[in-house]
Amino acid sequence: MDVTSLGFRTDLMVLRLGGSEVVDAGDCIVVRTPANPTFWWGNFLLVPEPFGPGDGKRWVDRFRREFPDASHRAIGVDTVDGAAGLPAELEAAGVESDVSVVLTAPSLVEPPESPFEIRMLITPDDWQQAYSLRGAVYGEPESSEAAMFPARQIDAARTLTEGGHAVWIGAIFDGQLVASLGIVSDGRGLARFQSVETHPDFRRRGIARRLLYDAATYAANEFAATTTVIVADPDDHAIALYRSVGFADTERQVRLQAAR
Repeated sequence: MDVTSLGFRTDLMVLRLGGSEVVDAGDCIVVRTPANPTFWWGNFLLVPEPFGPGDGKRWVDRFRREFPDASHRAIGVDTVDGAAGLPAELEAAGVESDVSVVLTAPSLVEPPESPFEIRMLITPDDWQQAYSLRGAVYGEPESSEAAMFPARQIDAARTLTEGGHAVWIGAIFDGQLVASLGIVSDGRGLARFQSVETHPDFRRRGIARRLLYDAATYAANEFAATTTVIVADPDDHAIALYRSVGFADTERQVRLQAAR
């Protein structure tokens, strides 16, 4: 199956480089991430077109066969215009459509120098601080089981970085990581931003702009990236930031999902 969506092309790139299994089954693509089985968008189907008659039952049945133990349903639709398919088929599948904006930029606008120390995450302490920053941004996990998910995500970021496929860059204040993001590339021209996170106490200080620019510059120089890609919620305030530094709306990415 040839993938058209730039959002999913770069999703698959990141997952593949991180060790996920990406299998072209002909009529769809099956993605599995054994190291993180509760990651919905690391364990999903990617189907070639919006749901037509009969597709709701067809693809949900297929998902259940491929992921019999999953506690979720996750089906990506390879479209670029945000079309998910017939509402009756989505209802039959028991899924909700989540549409994100895919933005691209050949280069970014250089912001002022940051008063914070900007550097790559390298040491074990750096990665532990990345985990703590995620807790500050999204809230601390309510249980040890729930804490496994962000821990696995940070482990995946570290694996990508140590494998030479990514760089994670952070802003440091008084020895504390207060913002970070990653950028991943397979060296074929595209680079995908990941996990743009700023501690709530340090927002609106221009840190994310600096990190975006420095990471994009690194990707251009070290990964031969000619186009950077970022995916955002159209209703999130962050999308205005991305547009302000040079990103432009390119596509709409469709994800169909539900807890099982």
